[in-house]
Amino acid sequence: MPLDCPETLPTPPSPHRVVALVAPNQELYPVTSASAVFGYHGPDIPQHYSFSLCAEHPGSLPTTVGVPIQVDSGLEALDDADTVVIAGWTLTPSPAVLHAVSQAHARGARIVAVCAGIFIPAALGLLDGRRASVHWELFSELAARHPRVIPDGTVIYVDHGDVATAGASAATLDLCLHQVFREYGAAHAMRIGRQLAAGPHREGCQRQYPPLPTTGPMPDSLAPLLEWLLSRLPDQITVEDMAAYSGVSPRTLTRQFTDQIGVPPARWLLERRLAATRALLEETDLPVETIATRVGLSSAVNLRRRFHTALRTTPAAYRRSFR
Repeated sequence: MPLDCPETLPTPPSPHRVVALVAPNQELYPVTSASAVFGYHGPDIPQHYSFSLCAEHPGSLPTTVGVPIQVDSGLEALDDADTVVIAGWTLTPSPAVLHAVSQAHARGARIVAVCAGIFIPAALGLLDGRRASVHWELFSELAARHPRVIPDGTVIYVDHGDVATAGASAATLDLCLHQVFREYGAAHAMRIGRQLAAGPHREGCQRQYPPLPTTGPMPDSLAPLLEWLLSRLPDQITVEDMAAYSGVSPRTLTRQFTDQIGVPPARWLLERRLAATRALLEETDLPVETIATRVGLSSAVNLRRRFHTALRTTPAAYRRSFR
């Protein structure tokens, strides 16, 4: 009798390698935000990413908070990176840095530039003729140094697939969760966001900062309204309902909401419903009719129409892709 051969288990896929390129006097917030999204989340969440740091000159690097960070890897770490997060830099990067990032991009790595990090892909021509999110304080400098880039100092991030830019450090978490959303779906991104106790995910089209009010009082934050809307997603909520909850007129609410979020309230609510739809399509076998009821889209016909308009695919095709 031949001996039974042990079962050969499939080799698990290698994690997506994320390398953050840091510099002296590094601001820590974008680094820790990227690490929080792409790092280890415990045994209950699949580990799709690995995260590490590199620098042009490794060693102990000073930071803006006065505590140094130890970076052991040099620019050679970018040789096998799948994503390069440029978490902060000077306006005139060195030839060595430009060469390393250029080689990584040519090899297929995605470049994610935050705040002043945008000057690296801009210097390489990767943003020529393309729109890029830039911090409003750096808008004029970027336009002067790289006139072929189309700077946008209002939105929080812009993603072109191979290159993504976030104008402000505070948008790093949103942009990183957006990358997870694209690669592993809404459900996985939402699980990470929940573990981090992150607020409602901000789309790239949302504004970096609200303009100063011209007339009437401006609420300090729309967070209570946003949380209320998310808790009542299955309900049929109108702008009038939102205004009543907020204690303002529908016209005032729409103006304030658009000023602070960047989109009208009805569009924001529809985007949340579509995100919830994606998660349920990925994680459950619920019929489309049931999902439509759960996310407040009323009927399968309405859900399919809205889904196709936003994503150019059907719920069934989307489910097959992610399941």
